[in-house]
Amino acid sequence: MSGDDATLPATGAEQHYRALERLYASAPVNAKFASHLHLPGEGRSRLTFTVTPEDYHAAGAAHGTIYFKMLDDAAFYAANSLVTDRFLLTTSFNLHFTKPVRAGTVTAEGRWVSGRRRVFVAEARLVDAEGDEIGRGTGTFMKSRIALSSLPGYAAGGPSGL
Repeated sequence: MSGDDATLPATGAEQHYRALERLYASAPVNAKFASHLHLPGEGRSRLTFTVTPEDYHAAGAAHGTIYFKMLDDAAFYAANSLVTDRFLLTTSFNLHFTKPVRAGTVTAEGRWVSGRRRVFVAEARLVDAEGDEIGRGTGTFMKSRIALSSLPGYAAGGPSGL
């Protein structure tokens, strides 16, 4: 084998991460957002998205639904990276707004905090293009009865093309 990691077969964990990325890309709601999910490793996620005027509330900044969606997604996928058989469900989410954002690229960084059996806790933070934190959230997620393998977006060759 060569020293080029790109030629090595993906590990089971990496295959799971890529499948979760395909699952995110396949969700109909995500067609409404200019966003991209990447899972760099166990218990971590990185979601980038672009805020545009279409995302504004009446006072000209991103509506709180944008903050919630991106924080929830980042925390959710960080937690689901530890679960290879079932789809997780959000059971609660606490959100803190720290700064308005008007436009540009925003990154949601998700991190698993605790839990490995049925209930998981994960957190996420939003960072604007200048590197300032604009929001933070913590969620609780539980295993559902939905098998990941039953979801078309999770299957190889899904919409993300991976």
